[in-house]
Amino acid sequence: MKVTPVVLCGGSGSRLWPLSRSGFPKQFLVLSGLESLFQQTLRRILPVESPEFQLSTPLIVTNEEHRFLALEQFRELDCGEAVFLLEPEGRNTAPALTLAALQAVEDGQDSLLVVMPADQTIKNDQAFLESLQKCLSAAQNGDILTMGVKPTRPETGFGYIKRVANSIGKYGEYVVETFTEKPNLELAKLYMDGGDHAWNSGIFVVKASKWLQLLQVFRPDIKKAADLAWQSRVIDQKFIRPSKDLFGQIPSESIDYAVMEKCPGSEFGVRMVPLDAGWNDLGAWESVWLTADKDASGNVTQGDTFVVNTENSLVFASSRLVSLVGVRDLVVVETPDAVLVAHRESSQEVKKVVQNLESDGKRYEHLLHRKVQRPWGWYDSLEEADNFKVKRILVNAGASLSLQKHAHRAEHWIVVRGVAEVTCGDKRFTLVQNQSTYIPVGELHRLTNTGNTPLEMIEVQSGTYLGEDDIVRVEDNYGRVRAEGDAP
Repeated sequence: MKVTPVVLCGGSGSRLWPLSRSGFPKQFLVLSGLESLFQQTLRRILPVESPEFQLSTPLIVTNEEHRFLALEQFRELDCGEAVFLLEPEGRNTAPALTLAALQAVEDGQDSLLVVMPADQTIKNDQAFLESLQKCLSAAQNGDILTMGVKPTRPETGFGYIKRVANSIGKYGEYVVETFTEKPNLELAKLYMDGGDHAWNSGIFVVKASKWLQLLQVFRPDIKKAADLAWQSRVIDQKFIRPSKDLFGQIPSESIDYAVMEKCPGSEFGVRMVPLDAGWNDLGAWESVWLTADKDASGNVTQGDTFVVNTENSLVFASSRLVSLVGVRDLVVVETPDAVLVAHRESSQEVKKVVQNLESDGKRYEHLLHRKVQRPWGWYDSLEEADNFKVKRILVNAGASLSLQKHAHRAEHWIVVRGVAEVTCGDKRFTLVQNQSTYIPVGELHRLTNTGNTPLEMIEVQSGTYLGEDDIVRVEDNYGRVRAEGDAP
């Protein structure tokens, strides 16, 4: 039977600010090791093939805004092909899974979908695969399988699954009695002590046709709206885009609320396989501290850090030395444009900072880092004043920016590494290290790296308005015809 990984790669991760931004959310962060949470999620399922199951092309459901981040990080894995299903806007996980199910039944086959959020951590991949194999075997008869994690603390930020006692099946699965969303502390303690409750991992295994059937039974409004958006989809190479207008009409709902919580007690079965693999949902900095390797004083550090007489703290440094002296139970996260200092147990409240930045209307620190990833490379805004801005730009080998013009600004380009092919008006010429050029206001221009090594340059913008939306694209290799509001 075909097994199709479905990676749910949406969300903004506001509680992991300032490392997580809406333009670079937590699933794309490298919080430990060398790979992002998204990459770890994909890597984890690759060895699942066996004589009984055949791994199919992964389906990655992500936001339109994050398509090039997901594509580039998938390319780095060097693990074959993937299909990217692009949500025009976030509508929660039930519509996201529905897009994947509709794509999975396109070829007439009914594969088993392994639904995995991209923002979780699992320490023991082999134990995960063993539980997954049990889920796959049990799901072939049409049941939905989920993975339940034995609680290690009375966590109020997770959902819980209650199993029917003594209901163990052929593959070690239990019948699910109820789902409970984020209980209060008193209930969480009872659940932990009782032994019949598990954390809801959010990892599901279900046949594509079964999910569509259940959605039709329990939420026909979501099914109908998703069908209409899917029928009007546009396919652009690796990207599949449902209709933007029709997708926006789909009710926003989670997998749990739409279907899972309604199944127990109905004619449709839900079963749970225990997962003992060091699972955790990295919803806040407290969770990052809990799951990370610690020093003898209970500290978690990353980057250029130095701690003295400090206990049980988390310190992330991105661009400079960060030192802590004589403190405990703190979260300190430094980025080039923002610093967070919080008590570790209050890390859930970091989202309030993001909400304040959003409501301000003039701030950008919740949207983007100072260094912004683009499909052609990246730029880093080094300095800005009323009438000028300085950027450091890197263009990947073989990549090209769009053919574009600006109504309010001129640009000065200085090559510091590599070779640049410049289009300026009707002229095309080459610049090498230490050479420069000037792009007048309103002139059509383009920057291309035709070489085999990265091109690095300094750009100085000057003019009456320096916003990123002052751009008109005439030609573009990445499907962007006009400004996206945050990209040069």
